[in-house]
Amino acid sequence: MFDLMGKRNIFFVLSILIFLTGIVATFINGVKMDIQFQGGTIMQIQMPSGEFDTERAAAIVEESIGKRASVQKSTTYNPDDPSKEITLMVLNIGSAQTLNDTEQTTVINALRKEYNIPNDTQVMVNSVAPFIGDEIKTNAMYAIILSAIMITLYVWYRFRVMHGLSAGVFAVLALVHDCFVMYTVYVLFKIPINDSFVAAVLTIIGYSINDTVVIYDRIRENTRLMRKAPIHELVNTSVMQTLARSINTSVCTLISVIVLYIFAAYFNIQSLKDFSFPLVVGIISGCYSTLFIASPLYMVWQERNIRKKAAARKPVKA
Repeated sequence: MFDLMGKRNIFFVLSILIFLTGIVATFINGVKMDIQFQGGTIMQIQMPSGEFDTERAAAIVEESIGKRASVQKSTTYNPDDPSKEITLMVLNIGSAQTLNDTEQTTVINALRKEYNIPNDTQVMVNSVAPFIGDEIKTNAMYAIILSAIMITLYVWYRFRVMHGLSAGVFAVLALVHDCFVMYTVYVLFKIPINDSFVAAVLTIIGYSINDTVVIYDRIRENTRLMRKAPIHELVNTSVMQTLARSINTSVCTLISVIVLYIFAAYFNIQSLKDFSFPLVVGIISGCYSTLFIASPLYMVWQERNIRKKAAARKPVKA
């Protein structure tokens, strides 16, 4: 049988490199927060023409009110004529204060002049106060932390026969690994973190722990069947027995999510794109961390405990 656990140092080094990449990218690129967390104003304007330059539109906003904007193109179906599409310009203007009426009017007039937008065109404006963004961000962190604590307690109780507390801690460390991989991709490519990212993180936490529990369950079963086997052989056998199942499950799920992302990208459904993209990253990382992080860490910890107990049993020479 292939000694997968014998290659654990390679997997640990790879994960450390990912962590270092995320830390360096944070210092270089910073962390971009979307309107929901940062606070600011979202404006949606129906465009008479389907084509416009998003960079030029962002420059117009900055020139008119001195604030930076992230501009996206979105399409939706015309309720009056479903065979036709409506093109929307979506402006995310993040700032310490939401835009006042004068600033909103200034931006709209500048864009109308540039793109010949009719005066009767409807403009939708939504504002998020900074303190609301801070509250959402805090509650999101509480949700993630609470999930981690509950998972640790559940795994501790469920697998108490195989030192459940250490199993639960390393399962959560694997989940932290997944969350940080998703975070690294976002800061590396300068993607704003929003509520969809948090929803995807919570989804991956539930998905990834499922794979880890399956491997832990096999380790528990093999603990009774392989009583005299060393912990290295026990964990390696258990992982190899569930390897095909974990990979096949992840690949099938990944295919579905990729199709969802392609669908959202083709029809320019931004909310689905924001949710499905981090899921793609999280599913890949979740499969990896379950096999190559949680299980090896549990094995290393148990080997350490066994060596400590063996050393304690040795008679002290006079």
